[in-house]
Amino acid sequence: MRIAFFSTRSYDRQFFNRMNADFQYEISYLEATLNPVTATLARNHDAVCVFVNDHLDAETIQALAENGVKVIALRCAGFNNVDLVAAAESDLKVVRVPAYSPHAVAEHAVALLLTLNRKTHKAYNRVRESNFSLDGLVGFDLYQRTVGVVGMGKIGSVFANIMLGFGCRVLAYDPVQSGPSAANASGSSAEFCDLNTLYELSDIISLHCPLTESTRHLICENAIMKMKPGVMLINTSRGPIIDTPAVIRGLKQGIIGSLGIDVYEQEDDLFFADHSADVLLDDDIARLLTFPNVLITGHQAFFTENALKEIAHVTLENLRAFAAGEALANEVKRS
Repeated sequence: MRIAFFSTRSYDRQFFNRMNADFQYEISYLEATLNPVTATLARNHDAVCVFVNDHLDAETIQALAENGVKVIALRCAGFNNVDLVAAAESDLKVVRVPAYSPHAVAEHAVALLLTLNRKTHKAYNRVRESNFSLDGLVGFDLYQRTVGVVGMGKIGSVFANIMLGFGCRVLAYDPVQSGPSAANASGSSAEFCDLNTLYELSDIISLHCPLTESTRHLICENAIMKMKPGVMLINTSRGPIIDTPAVIRGLKQGIIGSLGIDVYEQEDDLFFADHSADVLLDDDIARLLTFPNVLITGHQAFFTENALKEIAHVTLENLRAFAAGEALANEVKRS
């Protein structure tokens, strides 16, 4: 099997080459992002391997099909960047990695939370300049604080259990399930409630829901106005779950006391690349970077050795199953 591997980074080569020793596929590593223009690079390949910032709209998918591609392998869990209707119409199978390491993402959410609370990033910079002052570094005990978790899938459930370990009260909302049955399914002692109750009572809110039409801009002006003043908001899920201008207004008003994000609504042209010598043309992220109570990381929550190994293994195993004509356990179909 020949695989056109888009949006390649050095760590992709490292982990996929190591895992491919067991599969012996011919992989063409391409730094280009997949879009309608670059789709021709997949000519004479059986499959494309893509990531979160590749654009698989109807035009791209048609071009892939015309160039002989038969299967789209997502090396991630989310598939909101794929036009599943167009894929089905072009008879292209779509497979993904539904769970690589929920602990990696959940632990990164905790890292954002702890850093914002105890201001360790600021303390680090101060001490390196021989400034040992504690002014402005006051945090709060997590013990007995109320943490709201939006989305109780695998990642959300792991995050909830970590916060329970800190002695927090954990409120949970899941757009699919609610009530005692959801609590039992999650394996967590979190208290399930409606979204408005979670907004009103939570000192910290962490987002772990997938991006769908119903969750796009879930955190909007109306939602922010229901939140407890000074709430900490964490997002390691998908950028468009947050309405960025609304969150900026919430920060300016003091309703959002601090913000930690690993994803961003317009991250496609920013993340996974070095822009240190460029002028930021995105006014929203430029504004966010001016706030002292905002912490941004560049979509690195998944970035652990455990997760990268699992992503490579499952992606290549998905392609093996496709080539063998087997049932595709991780296939994504249009609803």
